[in-house]
Parts: sequence; structure tokens; C-alpha cells
Amino acid sequence: MKRNLLAIVIPALLVAGSANASIEVWNKDGNKLDLNGRVYALNYITDRDNQTGEGDQTTARIGFTGQTQVTDFMSGYGRWEYETATGKNSDNETRYAFAGLNFGSYGSLDYGRNDGVLKTLTSYTDVLPEFGGDASDNNLYALSARTKAVATYRNSDLFGLVDGLRFAVQYADNGDNSSTQNDRDRADGHNSNQAAGAVVDWDVLDTGLTVGAGYAQTGNHGEARSWSAGVKYDNYNLYLAALYIQGKQKHGWSTATETSSSYGDDSALKTAGVELVAQYGFDFDIGRLTPSLAYIQHKAKDASSYANVEGTKGSYLVKYVDVGLTYDFNKNLQGIIDYKINLLDKDDIGARHALYSGDDSFDRSQISGTTKDTVAIGLIYQF
Repeated sequence: MKRNLLAIVIPALLVAGSANASIEVWNKDGNKLDLNGRVYALNYITDRDNQTGEGDQTTARIGFTGQTQVTDFMSGYGRWEYETATGKNSDNETRYAFAGLNFGSYGSLDYGRNDGVLKTLTSYTDVLPEFGGDASDNNLYALSARTKAVATYRNSDLFGLVDGLRFAVQYADNGDNSSTQNDRDRADGHNSNQAAGAVVDWDVLDTGLTVGAGYAQTGNHGEARSWSAGVKYDNYNLYLAALYIQGKQKHGWSTATETSSSYGDDSALKTAGVELVAQYGFDFDIGRLTPSLAYIQHKAKDASSYANVEGTKGSYLVKYVDVGLTYDFNKNLQGIIDYKINLLDKDDIGARHALYSGDDSFDRSQISGTTKDTVAIGLIYQF
């Protein structure tokens, strides 16, 4: 019974995105503690005439996952992870901090800082060597990014009835990114929305195919909503994935930039994204080489009123082709090179403005930088 329970607990932790390698530092009397960490030596290379997005992007992480056996039926677990950046825009972040209980085939429940529930789907295409992950690395889609104060219930194999059929439901009471904040400042200072979401995905028999769908919204009146569907195929060294995500924020244009008064307070911000990824792995006597090809685009829909005021012509927020290589020396050491072929035009919204970043508009140098191709070169040591 204990072995079966641990087999359920460990995947529950992995769903939140733990490291690929870890060190077991304690395993005794039903208590287990794993330490994980990563040093990512990374540099971005772009047009030297423009320093936007250029240079050192090195980061380091440290964290742990732990579990404790309470009874044959119930166990507890927790995860914490912290990251610090060393580049010119260096900052620190607590990425994960949550604890929970696992009840075997009845599922698990945890609370703390964690991924939004739609990350289950966005992770299908968030597999590129460095770039990618645009569907969750933003404040446009509700419960897709990491946020604080989320309670998540997950269940594998539909209570043990259907192999590979998983579902999760999530509630956030005061998230800390724009997709879980009120669209209006409140006098009492409570600017965070309640939010709720659900996702389901299924490994279709033994075919290597997985399909999934999810929905999330914030506020009592659905001030921000997200819909997403994805599919992936992982079999015989071949990996293919596709994601579609759509979002709507009731007063989004009026809170995205400081120039909201120009086009009214009731303009809904509607966004939609498509992400496509193909990878194939080649095994060698030492290591594994994985080439990667992807197409990523996210755009604002019905943006004509905004474009008329701001002088933009294109509605794309991000648009690029990605060509990358990953070489796994072993489970602890990995080298990457990733080429982002930027397809944004200088008149696209994504080139001129950073929605929800606090920037009203980019200056000429920044606009030039947001349309440049970028090459990322990195070496990752992890444990």
C-alpha cells in the first residue's frame, strides 16, 4: 500500500514542475526529503547596435520537495523553490511554496504559491531550450501563470477507474498577477480577485497521445476568463505538441496601459494564442541531442480602437519561429542553443507596448529591440 501511495504522491509533485534531477538527503521511517537546484549560465545575443534584451541572463535556483507518511492511506508533502538572477536586471523570486495532503486514489489537495491550473496544458508546448512558454509567462490569461494563495485539488486515473485520466480544480483568493487582480482599484485596497479554474487531460490508451482542455475565470462577474485546449504526442523519440488559448479581460484595455482614458473604460481586452512544437531525440553513447522547431503567436483581438489611438497597425503581441538544440550530457548537465526568429513588425502592439508591464509605450530603441532576432546560448547544471 505504501509503495502504491508514493507512486501517486511523486507524480502529484511533478505536475507542478520540479527539477529533472535531485539529491535524496533523507529517507527514513516514512519521511523523505529531496534537495534540488540549478545553475543556468545563459547569454542572449542580438543586434549589437541595440542592447535591449542583450547580454547575461544567468540564474540560480535552490529548493526541496518532501513527503511524510501519516497512515497507509494518507501522506503529506511540500515544495519550496527560490530563484535569483545575476544579470543586469537581477532580482529574486520565490517560485513555489506549498504544502498538501495526498489521499491515494482519492487525490491530493495543497495550498500556497503554485502554478495556475492551466499550466497543465501550457506545459505541453513550454519545452523549448530557452524561449517559448508565452502562454503562461504573462498576465493575460487567468490562472496560467504562477500566483500566490491557490488551493489545488488533483486526481489521477479518475479515482483509480480510468488509467491516464487526470483532472484538477483550483481556487485562488488573492492572486498577485494582473490576470487575478481586479480591473478597478478598490478604495479598501483589496485589489485581488477570487479566481477558479479546472483542467482535464487524458493519456489516450498506450498511443503516446495526450489531449486536454481547461477553463478559468476571476471575479463574480467573470472579469477575466481563459479557455485552453492542447494535444501532445510523445513516443519513439518524437515529440509533437499544439496549444490553443483564448482570454478575455472585461476592462482589459483600460488597465493594460496608462493611456486607457483615450479609448474608454469599458473596452474588453481579448487575446488568443497558438503554439506548435516538434522535437526529435537522438541518443548517442554519451548523451542525447534533441533538435526543436516551434511556431508561437499571441495576438490581441478586436484591437482597432486601441490601434487608432496608439498608432499601431498590427495586433500581434508575440510572433516568432524558434529553432533550437538541446544536448543532455547526462541527467545533471545540459547545453542549449536557441534561435528566436522574430516575426513582429515595428508597428505591432507587442513591439510598441508591453501590456501590464507598467510601461505606457516603448521608446525607439526598445521598439527596435522587440523586433530583433535573438540567440540564447546556455549551460545548465542541475541536481
